[in-house]
Formats: sequence, C-alpha cells, structure tokens
Amino acid sequence: MEEPIDVYADQFQISIGPFGCSLDFAISPPTPPAPGKLPEVKRVATIRMSLEHLKAMTFLLRRQIMRAERETGVKIELPIQVINGMGISPDDWSDLWKQS
Repeated sequence: MEEPIDVYADQFQISIGPFGCSLDFAISPPTPPAPGKLPEVKRVATIRMSLEHLKAMTFLLRRQIMRAERETGVKIELPIQVINGMGISPDDWSDLWKQS
C-alpha cells in the first residue's frame, strides 16, 4: 500500500464543472520574484471530487473551524486585502462566520 501524501500549501485554486470539481494546491517560492516578474508557484497536489463531496466537506470544515475558535478562544482573522483579493465582500465574509 502506498504511503499517504503529506504536503503543505499556501495557495489554492478551485475549478467546478457540472460533474465534479478539482482543487489544486500550490506553494509559493521561498524568495520573492524579481521586480516585474510573476512568482513561479509549484503545484503540490490536485484533489478531485464530486460536488456532493465538496459541499459536505465545506460544511464540516466550517464547523470544525468554528469549534476550534470557540474552544481555544482565538478568532482566526484574515486581512481585508486577502478577502478582497478573493473577490469576497466583507459582508459575505462576516455572514459566513456568524455563529448559528
């Protein structure tokens, strides 16, 4: 039996189609690129799954994050520039993380 894959990623991209999705995970280079050059990210893993699996996993991830914040008393924050860079409005972001 093959060993499980264990990777670190600091970037991701999601592609969704009518029959499933693909999650690409990547890592940034250890040093910044030269001025005017784009960083060359390295893809470390691609995970493919059904849309049903993605939706169930999304729910469970949110629940786990909210539980961890509640149990540790530490709120995980993202800079507004990161949220805006993903095309998410601040209101949508805060609505997602409200306790239900």
